[in-house]
Amino acid sequence: MADAQIKTAAIIATCVAVVLAGSGIAGAEPAPESASPASGTAAEVAPARGYTSRISLADSIVKLVQAGVIHPGKFAAAHARGGAGSREVDELLRHRSFAPISITRENAALYVNALWPLGLANRMAINDASPLNGSARFGYASTGGWTLGMEANGGAYFNRFPIVTLSARQEALVSEVAHHSYRPCCNNSTFFQDCNHGSALLGLLALGASQGLGEDDLYREALAFNSFWFPHEYAQIATYFRELRGIGWRDVDPRLAMSASISSAGGYRTSVVEALAARGLLHPHESPACSV
Repeated sequence: MADAQIKTAAIIATCVAVVLAGSGIAGAEPAPESASPASGTAAEVAPARGYTSRISLADSIVKLVQAGVIHPGKFAAAHARGGAGSREVDELLRHRSFAPISITRENAALYVNALWPLGLANRMAINDASPLNGSARFGYASTGGWTLGMEANGGAYFNRFPIVTLSARQEALVSEVAHHSYRPCCNNSTFFQDCNHGSALLGLLALGASQGLGEDDLYREALAFNSFWFPHEYAQIATYFRELRGIGWRDVDPRLAMSASISSAGGYRTSVVEALAARGLLHPHESPACSV
């Protein structure tokens, strides 16, 4: 295998992932479960009632279907055995929705899959500087793993369609938050959307900025969605803040919680896991792993 191919395979195999199993997609991850009750933080981090966002999908998913980025039949089949109901999936694909997104433990995987192609395909000037904007773009988990469109590889859709309209100021806001928000499965920022969660969160940020949310609100939304996509990790993070820093989950600064020092794979390991383990407060669980 050529060096470039080896590098590409390594990127896909080691890149992020924790949600979506049960969907049967390449690049998908295990569906999120509730955080361990032993942590004492599950109800706060990923409450059973779910989280009502300030962001709506508007016409973004309908546009993705029209552009072929989402193939309705493939998408529906991928979620036939998932936590979301068939009616919810059908509504998502066929109709515009200006109601706030309601993310739950049961439909968290659905919203990763819905927002993933949005972050991947939405045209933004800031993507000109994206690490994906190059010859290797077909080899990432976010691109090679997206097989629910008309094309065989999601790399064909990168930065291609004007799905969400953003002003220059709004794009700058998306860029700012994306460059400073992370996920516990790798050390790359949201801007470097090398996996499904990165793409999904970038799509969410674009929607939020287009709908008038400010920087603080975008960090808050990012933390809420990450908490449902990585419930075990954020239960540990909440335990860390409560037990080691004396801060309840509701009072944690979303900017800090989403920062590289806490939410990146390396930051999570050194700041949270090692600190909790040293005090006997760590609750073991399976770590995020790519399953492309």
